[in-house]
Amino acid sequence: MFVLWALPLGIAIGAISGFFGVGGGFLLTPILLLLGYSPATAITISLLYSMSTSISGALTYIKKKRVLWTQTLILSISGMISTQVANPLVIAMEGTGIDTFIIPLLYVVLLSYFALTMLSKESSVGERNTTSPYSPVLTILIGLAGGFISSILGVGGGFVMVPLLIRVLHMPARLAIGTSLATIFLIVTTGFFTYIRTVEIPLFLAFTLVIGAVIGSRFGASLTDSFSESTIKKLLGTLYIFTLTSIVFKLLHQPLLGLFIVGAYVLALMTLFTYQYRTKKKRLLQSE
Repeated sequence: MFVLWALPLGIAIGAISGFFGVGGGFLLTPILLLLGYSPATAITISLLYSMSTSISGALTYIKKKRVLWTQTLILSISGMISTQVANPLVIAMEGTGIDTFIIPLLYVVLLSYFALTMLSKESSVGERNTTSPYSPVLTILIGLAGGFISSILGVGGGFVMVPLLIRVLHMPARLAIGTSLATIFLIVTTGFFTYIRTVEIPLFLAFTLVIGAVIGSRFGASLTDSFSESTIKKLLGTLYIFTLTSIVFKLLHQPLLGLFIVGAYVLALMTLFTYQYRTKKKRLLQSE
């Protein structure tokens, strides 16, 4: 039963993860919440899922030399430290029952901000020369924010780090995505092993999603060269809007409508990705 929806879901979110460098958890966690899983279970599954999408997608960016290793190290260390602070907070919220409201609400606030960040005109300008040094202090702060939110929401932290790397450090989008994916693996691994000690998850569902993640993330990561920097940012901002809209419907006790909204956008993105992949393949065949 799980395979009927979990495998294609894993592939679709994996493709989006590899393309945007966001781990995939920020999409998977709300979907699992909409399907009725508890926040702690949804977070733990999403962290495991993000481990697989990040390592698979990162390998593609490493081959293309689009990972800044100094920034990756700083982001990873600061992010792993902050994951340890967030886990007890989630467990405490679950004990009081407020997690089912607070966690979706936090999603809405963050996604609203980052959607505006990606869609604003300012995000399209100001990218710096990639040889220029990036502020270590700002990089540490971004890592701390990414790690904390990763563990609170069960996401890779990439949906926080990618916009901040672009907006705060003025990092080119493709470098931000590659650096984010390399960072996410270390952060979510720490977060996952922190959660799995106290949370039981449906293993068959989790590993079916992971198989889909490995397939989809490599596919998504291979497509970034087919889109301009500004288009990548606009698509990411639009993704945030559709995701936060689905969560709002969850808070309004309309989970099916929320699932339909986010599912429709994921399907639209997959259609676009498939079209671009076929176009790219035709061009390669014609050039031979």
